[in-house]
Amino acid sequence: MFKGVLFDLDGVITDTAEYHYRAWKKLGEEIGITIDRAFNEQLKGVSREDSLSRMLAYGDKENEFSTEEFAEMAQRKNKYYVEMIQAITPQDVYPGILDLLKSLKADGKKVALASASKNGPFLLNKMEIETYFDAIADPASVKAGKPAPDIFILAAKKVGLTPEECIGVEDAQAGIEAIKKSGALPIGVGRVEDLGADIALVPDTTKLTVDYLVAQWTDSFHEH
Repeated sequence: MFKGVLFDLDGVITDTAEYHYRAWKKLGEEIGITIDRAFNEQLKGVSREDSLSRMLAYGDKENEFSTEEFAEMAQRKNKYYVEMIQAITPQDVYPGILDLLKSLKADGKKVALASASKNGPFLLNKMEIETYFDAIADPASVKAGKPAPDIFILAAKKVGLTPEECIGVEDAQAGIEAIKKSGALPIGVGRVEDLGADIALVPDTTKLTVDYLVAQWTDSFHEH
């Protein structure tokens, strides 16, 4: 049976994606690039620097800024985002997630955060759920961001497990790919069109129960 669950943050535990979108949009307006929600889908689960690179390419401005300016813009976007997320409260935790965390804790399962967000600890604190997490993988200490598996491998390691003993929960294509490469069992929150038909999917977080995770784990072993 699985021994740990590795959680993505944005779009799985709460919806910070909306704040990321507003922050990127605000920065974009300042540098003359207009982004919409469709483009924003490409930034989900992607690191801040990689997101900025994609946005500059999208606006045909990838060669217009120095390394220093690039760093300043990434920083500015984060400043806007951090200002916006001050408003997050325990009410912002997605439905079903608190019950799931409590059940996992009661069952003695390890729980780790595997998020590209450098603001992960702050957000868990604002939502008052940090006590349920045994570890937080620091995205600054991994070589490559998602879709590379590094953050999931680190998250498992921090709770003393191998990825093969864990389930990974994600809402973004890049994250699902990272879970697969790590060796953990992926469970997606979202639609087949976005995440693929080859993994277990729930339409929303209310369906993420310990029983569901156990059933998926058992199924995956019957297939092998």
